[in-house]
Order: sequence, then structure tokens, then C-alpha cells
Amino acid sequence: MAYRRILLPLTGTSAGEAALATALMIARIWHSHVHCLHVRVDARDVAPLAGEGLSGAMIEEMMAATERESGDRAARVRALFDRFVDGKDVVIADNAETANKSEAQATMSFESVAGREEDLVAQRSRLYDMAVVPHPEAGEDVSSSDALHAVLFDSGRPVLIAPREAPKTIGIRVCCAWNGSAESAAAIAAALPWLHHAEAVQVLYSGDYQRRGPAFNGILAYLRWHNITAEAREFKPVTKEVGAGLLGGARDFGADLLCMGAYSHSRLRQLILGGVTRHVLENAELPVLMCR
Repeated sequence: MAYRRILLPLTGTSAGEAALATALMIARIWHSHVHCLHVRVDARDVAPLAGEGLSGAMIEEMMAATERESGDRAARVRALFDRFVDGKDVVIADNAETANKSEAQATMSFESVAGREEDLVAQRSRLYDMAVVPHPEAGEDVSSSDALHAVLFDSGRPVLIAPREAPKTIGIRVCCAWNGSAESAAAIAAALPWLHHAEAVQVLYSGDYQRRGPAFNGILAYLRWHNITAEAREFKPVTKEVGAGLLGGARDFGADLLCMGAYSHSRLRQLILGGVTRHVLENAELPVLMCR
């Protein structure tokens, strides 16, 4: 098992370069391919505003302005990609044949398409083993990360949220958050290649985090069937924040990767009341592999 195809949605944010570095680090571990996808805003999406009392001339001007801004942003994202790969030991490969023939540890490609980001990213990522997404911008509501939630909710694939700064290592010491839910089970299943690769694995659990389902000793037995030895550690919430306690447990272990289920409660409830997923997304300083 390995991650042979990785999708990286790029939007041109300041976190994009850290996500590129994280994705390339992963690709070199697994000798895989990273496809960078930039989704431009489609100017035709402005057309429905004609029903809002705007004249045809106003609509045309808005479409032209949208096209210009979208093109400028796409050029900046392409320039970011070109600067990143310049001088690095990486081969640009546009198809599987070229990638498979390459002797480089990692290959990359870039594509810019027009459309709705949440739709295209969700659909495209179904053909990849994993998506890597940039960390939400500082001060930005995590709920606005269309690419992140598209993969989590509509792709059936794991998503790895890159930290704000590229990590020095990834997958050497791995923490798995366990609460007995279907989401946490899916995350551990998706992380099995990482767990086999890791030098040390720890399962983090807490009574405040547990949902209806098997306790931590059950997942330890499951991992033993996969020849993975893991230790279990109970963590405590920090100032009543379960997410803060979970991140604290990962820091104490010296983890360079955390895998966990996402949104065991509904996304709406987490956005309104907060929750473990939201806290981790907004505050994690290490790569986080999530599944839902």
C-alpha cells in the first residue's frame, strides 16, 4: 500500500508554498506524483445575476472583470508553482507513463481549469489516493475552505491539511485520535501506510472524546492484526477544550503526523458551537490526516 497519486488544490494563498513543500515531501517518501490543481472562477457564473435587476451591459462588465481577476490569480499561482519546482530534484510529468518511467523520487504537474472549486476538487480527488490542502489563512474562518470540505464530505478520500510552515519530517512519529466512531476508523484505515512506515505510533483517547463504539483497546488489537505495535495514552481536555487536549497529547509524543476522523458531530453543530475538528483545523502546527 502506498500513496501513488496526490492532489493539491492551489489557490495562491500564502500557505500554498508550505503545502507544496509538504506534498513534495510526501511524494518523495512514497515515490508518488503530485498534481497541482488551480480552479479559476468561471465568469459565466456571473450571468444568473441578470435576474437581479442588472442590465446586460453591467453583467458583461462584471464578467469581464471576473475574467481578468481570475486570469491574474491563475498566473500568480502558476508562477508560485514554477518558482517552487525550479532547481528541485523533481520531474514534471503530465501522464502516468512519463511518471512511471522517471527515475526521480517524485513527479509533479500543474493544471488550471475554470469552474466551481468545491465541485471540481471533490470530483477530481476521487481519482487520487490523498488530497493535500493548504492550511486555512490566519484569521480566516475554517468553514470557508472550500477545497478542504469538498474532499472531506464529497470525495471518499483522505485529506491531509498541511501546516502553516512546511514540516521538517512527516510520518516518523504518528498519533491516531480514537473515539470509536466510523470517522476515526476510516482515518486509521487510510493511514495504514503511514503507520507501517512510522518508527512509533500512539493512540490518543479520552472519555470526553469517546463516542458510541469500540474503546481504544479494540483499535490496538486491530492494529496488531496489521503488524503495527502502538501504545495508548489517555489525554485530558485543556480548559474544557477536547481539541486542545488532543493537540497537546500529540505534542507530548513529538508527533509529526496526526490522523483523526472529522466531524463526528454534524458540521453545522461544530461551526456554531465549535468542536474537536474545528479546533484542530484552526490550531494544528503539524500535518493532520483527516477522513469523514
